[in-house]
Amino acid sequence: MSYQINKGINKPIEFKGLKAQYIGYLGGGLVALLVLFAVLYLIGLAVYLCILVIGGLGGGLFYKVFQLSHKYGEHGLMKRNARKYIPDYLKFRSRRLFYEKR
Repeated sequence: MSYQINKGINKPIEFKGLKAQYIGYLGGGLVALLVLFAVLYLIGLAVYLCILVIGGLGGGLFYKVFQLSHKYGEHGLMKRNARKYIPDYLKFRSRRLFYEKR
């Protein structure tokens, strides 16, 4: 009896070149485009115009998400966004913290 070894352990989820959270971003964007199509159709825009607008926005969405995926990789975008929350400097009003003995 032989067993196959799963070589994909601890590897990021990948689908057609998209890695990790970018799959979720693309899925969320597509759901938003579906809702936008429904809204445009309900307000009375011509179907061909709705399809043209949604097609253009969808193409832009795919382009941008794939661009971000290739530029930042699996965790790079989260690291870039986290950098905004690191303080430039720390401000102490007294030196008491450094003089206390523990």
